[in-house]
Amino acid sequence: MTDLLSGIRVLDLTNVLAGPYCAYQLALLGADVIKVEGPQGGDLARQLGGSPKLNNAGMGASFLAQNAGKRSVMLDLKKDTDRGRFLDLVASADALVENFRPGVMKRLGLDYEMLRAVRPRLVYCAISGFGQSGPMRDNPAYDQIIQGLSGIMSITGTPETAPLRVGYPVADTLGGLVGAFSIAAALVRQKTSGEGAFLDVSMLECTLSALGWPVSNYLTAGVDPKPMGNENMTAAPSGAFRTGDGLINIAANKQEQFVTLCRLIGRPELASDPRFAERETRKQNRAALKVEIEDALASDPAAIWEETLNRAGVPAGRVLTIPQVLTEPQVLERQVTARFEDVAGMDGPLTVLRGGFMVDGTAPLPTRPPPVLGEHMDEVFAGLPPRAKAKALT
Repeated sequence: MTDLLSGIRVLDLTNVLAGPYCAYQLALLGADVIKVEGPQGGDLARQLGGSPKLNNAGMGASFLAQNAGKRSVMLDLKKDTDRGRFLDLVASADALVENFRPGVMKRLGLDYEMLRAVRPRLVYCAISGFGQSGPMRDNPAYDQIIQGLSGIMSITGTPETAPLRVGYPVADTLGGLVGAFSIAAALVRQKTSGEGAFLDVSMLECTLSALGWPVSNYLTAGVDPKPMGNENMTAAPSGAFRTGDGLINIAANKQEQFVTLCRLIGRPELASDPRFAERETRKQNRAALKVEIEDALASDPAAIWEETLNRAGVPAGRVLTIPQVLTEPQVLERQVTARFEDVAGMDGPLTVLRGGFMVDGTAPLPTRPPPVLGEHMDEVFAGLPPRAKAKALT
């Protein structure tokens, strides 16, 4: 881990993906993240993932992916005694993140207004599918629901196969990233002015915000975005191409890159062909251009073309599987993963991903494995200063 958020305590009341991913980023930045879980199995992600054995042990692969570095306590927030202990925790916290449906925390008597009476400087982040207001606020939301509603699915795939879901929970992940960013920003104000904040993070809005280019094309240029498969609507040749062995992505988006590409594949005449000579004509004739390029690329495997093109300044990269990318020298050198040898519920070591950043040249890695449900009850509550005559829930 890094020390950028050293001394910051975050209460993580979240489940499954968006919220836990948010809190995981804060843990990697050095925050003391305490995961507050219910007694009926805790975070649902403990039961999710590709290993039934780990799911049964409450340490599902989905949970392991984004909860390293955290401590776990188990509280039943429907019980007065545990709500009181929770308020003791709140009194010691700088930030809290939850991803319940709007209104759940209020029904528990633990909404932002109640909690800031205990901790006025608290940064409270609520991540939900649609935000705390609006006609859809009470609707349940999972990643695929948001992908469909946001327009992502409508532009994913080819004209024949769309709409398609993106192959991982991109809307959940975006919600988590925006939540972490918002909390970090609010903590800056907290440290300078002592003010808390209520952060209302909508997964739908996070996803729409990330769709800036296609949305702008519609709002500004009047172009209704359509699915284009692996092609790039802004340029050609820019997309995935067949080689002698596997696919390669090539993004010859600039004129000089296109000219260089034509020379390197042994087809310099393509650069002066009237169909391909300029950016707009290349876009109009992208299908014919792709046929010409793939015919030339068939002479060598993707790895050879990747090296040749990149060396000459033409952006290119093989299309890899997840097992392949995890063994890439680039990924290994940058220490993108952390390994734990002894993890409860596992027969072997655990490898997890870190965040997508380094700090002062160092990879911020989690220092402890994902916790067993309630593992740190004694550790967290021992020596915790009691609330100063807090107004108990009634």
